[in-house]
Amino acid sequence: MSKRRVVVTGMGLISPCGKSVEESWNNIREGNSGIDLIKAFDVSEYRSQIGGEVKEFDPADYIDKKQAKRMDRYSQLGVAASRELAGMVGLEGMDNERVATIIGSGIGGISTFEKQHGRLVKMGPNKISPFFIPMMISDMVAGLISIEYGLKGPNYTSVSACASGGHAIASAFMSIKNGYADAAVTGGAEATISPMALGGFCSMKALSTRNDNPQAASRPFDRDRDGFIMAEGSGLIFLEELEHARLRGAEIYAELVGVGMTADAYHMTSPVPGGGGAVRSMKMALNDSGLEAGDIDYINAHGTSTPYNDPAESEAIRTVFGEEGRVLVSSTKSTTGHLLGAAAGLEAVVSVMALREGIVPPTINLENVDEKCRLNHVPEAREFDLNTVISNSFGFGGHNVSLVFTRYNG
Repeated sequence: MSKRRVVVTGMGLISPCGKSVEESWNNIREGNSGIDLIKAFDVSEYRSQIGGEVKEFDPADYIDKKQAKRMDRYSQLGVAASRELAGMVGLEGMDNERVATIIGSGIGGISTFEKQHGRLVKMGPNKISPFFIPMMISDMVAGLISIEYGLKGPNYTSVSACASGGHAIASAFMSIKNGYADAAVTGGAEATISPMALGGFCSMKALSTRNDNPQAASRPFDRDRDGFIMAEGSGLIFLEELEHARLRGAEIYAELVGVGMTADAYHMTSPVPGGGGAVRSMKMALNDSGLEAGDIDYINAHGTSTPYNDPAESEAIRTVFGEEGRVLVSSTKSTTGHLLGAAAGLEAVVSVMALREGIVPPTINLENVDEKCRLNHVPEAREFDLNTVISNSFGFGGHNVSLVFTRYNG
């Protein structure tokens, strides 16, 4: 069977920069940071007190109140993002047995875990909620979206730390390309700004402590970066087989033409020096797409603002695309913070919007480029006739995913 083409026909986004694709994209494009002091709980005793929270999020705006109480916040964010996508796509009218639901989440319902563990310690095992397990497990956001719209195709969750959303999108792409589904809701959802998760990352000394200036704290590739910023949200895209989309007259926003997935096999948290896993991931994605390195216009980098990731990814990009710095590079995480398992979903939406509008979003706070991170950086949004974008996602454990999007030309 010949391989089928896969296009993007819908998107949904809830992020620190906005509660829709348009609001989030406008703020990301304009370089308006969504990072601030954490409001969800008292952070006065924490080394890092800043995060990318979704502002003024009320699940009742999207979900029945009774149902929302039975969801962890990460699931609420995912279902909320799916509302925008469903409205854009017309999801309810499809052959639901051929629509997949593949959503990544790196940690799942950690807030639920913390609260119910507190009940166990204070009141004993008989006071644990009967909804504890289904609220906590990482696959539930995919299950709930599938239930909500009656989607009966392949349904599962990828859990690979900060590469979770990338693996979900790659899996959805392969399911459609190889005929297991005609369409898929895919991306990621995450809500890890909780006392335990924040404390854990603080103990690793992985987070920025620029508490006096939150909007300047996320500074990928900058010499003075001091760690990443935890963030929450959900980014979803609707992938569809090209002829399936054409037959129903769908608007096509972009085409996903290739994916690459590799492992560093090196360290629990650090990327392999030189970015060898990232090199192979990007080369695999190029090979899958049938494109050459010289065809790529822009890389939406993983760019976490950490001492280890940024130089490794920079060296990998130079290895694949050359030292001359032709390909444009920026990191969305400078404005949104790091959505962990949902980062790739958000950044897929950003990549599609960049192609659609011909605008490369900026890496804000990039004031002094680290010598180890020499690239063709975009510190301010730039108009450019974009045809191709690579979006990178890398996770603790050595997981690497690269996605290649192109402008759809019919």
